[in-house]
Amino acid sequence: MGIKVEIAQRLKKLPPYLFIEIDKKKKEKKDAGKDIIDLGVGDPDTPTPDYIIKKLCQEVENPNTHRYPLGKGLSSFREAIARWYKKRFDVTLDPDTEILPLIGSKEGIAHMPLAFVNSQETALVPDPCYPPYKSGTILAGGNPYYMPLLEQNDFLPDLDAIDSQVAKNAKIMFINYPNNPTGACANKDFFERVVSFAESNNIIVAHDAAYSELYYEEPKPMSFLEVEGAKGVGVEFHSLSKTFNMTGWRIGFACGNKDVIAGLAKVKENIDSGIFEAIQHAAIEALEIETDHIDELLKMYKQRRDVFVDGLNSLGWKVAKPKATFYVWTPVPPGYTSIELSDSLLEKADIVVTPGVGFGENGEGYIRVALTVDEMRLKEAVERIKKLHE
Repeated sequence: MGIKVEIAQRLKKLPPYLFIEIDKKKKEKKDAGKDIIDLGVGDPDTPTPDYIIKKLCQEVENPNTHRYPLGKGLSSFREAIARWYKKRFDVTLDPDTEILPLIGSKEGIAHMPLAFVNSQETALVPDPCYPPYKSGTILAGGNPYYMPLLEQNDFLPDLDAIDSQVAKNAKIMFINYPNNPTGACANKDFFERVVSFAESNNIIVAHDAAYSELYYEEPKPMSFLEVEGAKGVGVEFHSLSKTFNMTGWRIGFACGNKDVIAGLAKVKENIDSGIFEAIQHAAIEALEIETDHIDELLKMYKQRRDVFVDGLNSLGWKVAKPKATFYVWTPVPPGYTSIELSDSLLEKADIVVTPGVGFGENGEGYIRVALTVDEMRLKEAVERIKKLHE
């Protein structure tokens, strides 16, 4: 007869994972033979650079990499991260205590609340946001408190608007710049205010910097850890996924406050067995070898951004060009909600985009477009949208 399976209450509290739902709709259209232009999930369409792939192949043939990669990752990988951080941000990190390799930054971000948030305690979460800030908090038994990201505030949270009692009781604050989904950047003044806020309220700061290398304008996006006092209050998450087109490889890292790193490491020790060492060796190669890969990547995304945004604006849309990330946070034209526009684009133009409300209620009024198809497909997308206007 079997048993009745009932999922835990914590799972019932989770909203449907945004990209899984979009993928279902996309699959239905593809199965119907439609030519889909997928501007939904932020998964780079160009391959991992050859020199990284060659290093992986070399290390895969080394039997020493085939065993459990227990602990905090290869010391050589942590040392490479420290060198990259010093070179890129002029921030000094101790490879033994202030760096923790991750199975992609998403994994570390989702596990952060398990290390520090007790049942019914609060995490400060931006809205709109990358979903794991919210879901990680819920899975740990905590309560998200949402910090609106509004255009009039340059998509930065208004720290002064956070209820003082909520702030005093909060355990973690998630921030993310360059920002997904809005493409906004933060400056030194904002990060200094975050440090002061965290110190005043004894809050751990978790800064997601996965898009720090995808920018179109100077100055380059800065590290939260560049600000005086930042290492005393928090950590920063990085990923090799977008910078080196390594999304499927699942490798990233957290760095910063040694006590926060130790807490996150303890969670991971009890949940996973580390990152395949061959991938760690390939990641060292990615961080250490100087190539023109990133320059070419930025040039490509900038061209795509300009083609798409200029195309939409020629149709009467009002879209700003993002300063960073490969996302375009696109205001929804009058007469639609974000879901209605997304559904309309899929049903009538075979274009997949992400409704802004899927990132939080303050995402309503926008759709997120990922520039992860080539220029010709972006031009085709604009032409399809143009036909909807006719």
